[in-house]
Amino acid sequence: MRNVSMLVNGEIKASETTQFIPVTNPANNEVIAQAPCITDSEMEAAIASAQAAFDTWKDVPVAERARVMMRYQALLKEHHDEIATILASETGKTFDDAKGDVWRGIEVVEQAMNAPALMMGETVENVARGIDTYSMTQPLGVCAGITPFNFPAMIPLWMFPLAIACGNTFVLKPSEQDPLTPMKLAELFLEAGGPAGVLNVVHGGKDQVTPLLTDPRIKAVSFVGSVPVGQHIYKTATANMKRAQCFAGAKKPLGYYA
Repeated sequence: MRNVSMLVNGEIKASETTQFIPVTNPANNEVIAQAPCITDSEMEAAIASAQAAFDTWKDVPVAERARVMMRYQALLKEHHDEIATILASETGKTFDDAKGDVWRGIEVVEQAMNAPALMMGETVENVARGIDTYSMTQPLGVCAGITPFNFPAMIPLWMFPLAIACGNTFVLKPSEQDPLTPMKLAELFLEAGGPAGVLNVVHGGKDQVTPLLTDPRIKAVSFVGSVPVGQHIYKTATANMKRAQCFAGAKKPLGYYA
C-alpha cells in the first residue's frame, strides 16, 4: 500500500507516524493509498521551515517571485493530463471533469504571475494642507490553507500561488481524502524553483488542523469546505488573532446568485 508523502522544508519524504487514513477511489471503492496523520514534531518542522523561509523570501524582488510562477505554470500545463489522471483516480471524477479542475487552477497561477501589479501601492497628494500619503502592500508572513475533497487541484491553486507570489510562505493541509493531487502540485512547484520552506504540505485530520489555527507564527488561514468546519476554523483562527477567510457550504461569499 502506497503511503502519501509530505513536503517539509523542500524535502518530499514519508511521515514517521503510525496513524493513517485510507484514500479511496469513490468510483470503485478501491483503496489506492494511505494518508498519514503527521506527528506533532513534523507539523512543528513544517511551520518552522515556513517561518525561516519567510525571512528571506519576503525580500526577493516581486519580479523574481513572478518568474517562479511563470515556470510553475509552464510545468502545470506540461503535466496537465498526468495531474488529471491522478485526480480522477482519487476523486472518482471522469477524466474530462478532472482536466477542468486542473485547468481552473492553472488560470489562477496565471494571475499569480501578475504579482508585480498586485503588489503596487498608492500615493495621494494634499490629503490635508501640506500632507501627502502613500500606501505599501507587504506580505503577512506564514499563511495556511485547508482545502476540501471536491476540487483537489483547483482550490489549493486558488491559495498558495497567490500567497507565495506576494511574498508569503505557505503550509497547505489538503483533504485527507485526496492528497495525491496536491502532492503532485507540490512536486512541480519544487521543480519550478520554489525555494525550500516556501511551500510545505502536511496531512491528517482535525488534530493536524488545530496547530494551523493556534500557532502564533501563522498569520492567516484560508478554508473551503462545509459550514460546521468553516465556523470552527473561523472562530478558532480569529480568536488567535489571525486573518481568516472561510468559504463554507459552496455559497458565494457575497450571498448573490448568478
